[in-house]
Amino acid sequence: MKSTRLAVALGALAATLPLLGAGGREERRTPIVAAVEKIGPSVVNISAEHVVQQRRSAFDPFFGIESRGRTSRSESLGSGVVIAPGVVVTNDHVISGASRIWVTTSDGRELEARLEGADADNDLAVLSVDPKGLKPVALGTTSDLMIGETVIAIGNPFGLSNTVTTGIVSAVHRTVQGESGRNYSDFLQTDAAINPGNSGGALVNILGELIGINTAIVGGANTIGFAIPIDRVRRVADDLLNYREVKTVWIGVRGSTAAPANARPSARGQGLRVRSVWPGSPAAKAGLAPGDVVVSLDGRPVESREDFDTALASVGPGRALGVVFRREGAEITARVTTERTPEDLGLDVLRREIGLTLKETRGGLMVASVFGRSPAASKGLERGDVVLAVNNVQVRTLDDLSKAVENGYSRSSLVLSVLRDPYVYNLTFGLE
Repeated sequence: MKSTRLAVALGALAATLPLLGAGGREERRTPIVAAVEKIGPSVVNISAEHVVQQRRSAFDPFFGIESRGRTSRSESLGSGVVIAPGVVVTNDHVISGASRIWVTTSDGRELEARLEGADADNDLAVLSVDPKGLKPVALGTTSDLMIGETVIAIGNPFGLSNTVTTGIVSAVHRTVQGESGRNYSDFLQTDAAINPGNSGGALVNILGELIGINTAIVGGANTIGFAIPIDRVRRVADDLLNYREVKTVWIGVRGSTAAPANARPSARGQGLRVRSVWPGSPAAKAGLAPGDVVVSLDGRPVESREDFDTALASVGPGRALGVVFRREGAEITARVTTERTPEDLGLDVLRREIGLTLKETRGGLMVASVFGRSPAASKGLERGDVVLAVNNVQVRTLDDLSKAVENGYSRSSLVLSVLRDPYVYNLTFGLE
């Protein structure tokens, strides 16, 4: 009797399940579900093939192995996001050194990709693929992110396609150090799980808009993930597609962190103290002068030189930015328009501030002239010396040299590695 009653009850329940499922499904369609359905087709799997040339072994001849050595192939996995028709963005470290790259779409198609450009400093790379059937993501902004708002991470951790995790925005404008020792600035921090293979995947808001590219760079961290903000992704991707490199933006200011008097080493800075302003630069036109302390740029607080550099790195040329600075106790607000770094700025810095010109030769970059009573002359540089590196970056051409100096423009000093047979000297020059 009991078994009969149970069977009748189960039968009645089974009869109601389709009805309950139909109604409950819509009730369960939360904003997170809707966002995942919107973003899912735009997230892809990245497979990068690496060919490794192995070292030759003394035992190779005994086993019939050719003396030129052996090669082996390895594959790395990551994620990517379709940001425009046929354009996929991912992390540089996902595809760095790859001989071939494939993109696997959410519907299982495998497409060979071409690398359009990559930038290790921003850890971003842009790929092009056949656009047929690919859905670009809706791009959001990071300018109005709220700490605590819900975010969703989608990627391919450990090769598991379109894995979804959720969390919140834990912090913005984070500076963190990757496992390689390189410092990365202006990151979004989230507690949404970001595991190996998530790198290059999407971080989206509750509306399904892309707000960041996930970058797993802190090993062993628990519920601490980082993403590159979409505002920076837009700028870097645009430069890589148009120029195959990231063009630096400047306003012509050089300075250092303004520290309070008798401050502890761990104390926060009080802004960027301007050390020099390049003649005719946007900063000069805006009225900035040596001794001013910049405390805000583009609406973002500036406590240090790093804050200032990060704010500039996130915007493109031609942007009118609000700048707030202190001068003799008064707070002044001005507008400054960003520009691309002038061509040959690095060579101008060497000529004006170091007293040095160089020329390209077969042997490298040779000193062409040394100005009298210049810092270069006081360090003993002579015509015929060869410059090998700038700030530990190897240089072979005048273009290499100019870019290396430009990248270190905001520094307070410049280090030249100079060859005078048979010795190499490292010479440090203070910058104005």
